[in-house]
Amino acid sequence: MEIHETHEMIHEAGHGDHGGHSGHDQSNSRNKKLAVLISIMACLLSVIEIGGNSAQNSSLSANITAANLWSFFQAKSIRMTTVRSAAEMLETMTPADMPPDKVVVWKKKIADWQAMAQRYDSEPDTGEGRRELAVRAKEAEASRDRALAAYHLYEYAAAALQIGIVLASASAATGVMFLAVGAGGLALLGSVIGTIAWLAPTAIHLVH
Repeated sequence: MEIHETHEMIHEAGHGDHGGHSGHDQSNSRNKKLAVLISIMACLLSVIEIGGNSAQNSSLSANITAANLWSFFQAKSIRMTTVRSAAEMLETMTPADMPPDKVVVWKKKIADWQAMAQRYDSEPDTGEGRRELAVRAKEAEASRDRALAAYHLYEYAAAALQIGIVLASASAATGVMFLAVGAGGLALLGSVIGTIAWLAPTAIHLVH
């Protein structure tokens, strides 16, 4: 909902005219209360939309991070398998009549490749071994899922508040009070959903 549309609704609610002098003060009082309700819902809507945009951006960023980490993981896996296979092949191909000095060099090469394969598998110091990359990728996926859940909840909260604003405006124009009650209920519902999205977005699961 655009800002100027909300402003127009607040203006109409605050200055609504149902005709006739009788009940004019009561009508103005009711419309002023509805204008206040619309203003509160508009403020909540703005905050929730900011939260939704932030959650969406966080979700996209975490998804990119997870994809990059899994790509790095795959590259490390290929290198580890290649080097480990080369070391095993070199070990089985050691000539029986090789001179002792050559045997030392040969075994050192095998040990170097085995150590390299081990570093590809796990490298705690840099956090860039396969095991460390898998952990980091899963953490990024968890952050992505949390942000995505929050984004969807913010969408539901925003929808509830937008409908509430429309109902409050309709109540001001028609004088039908159950519309105002519905608007208040939707304002409360939107606030609750928005709070859950902020504090514990994965606490409830909705079908998207």
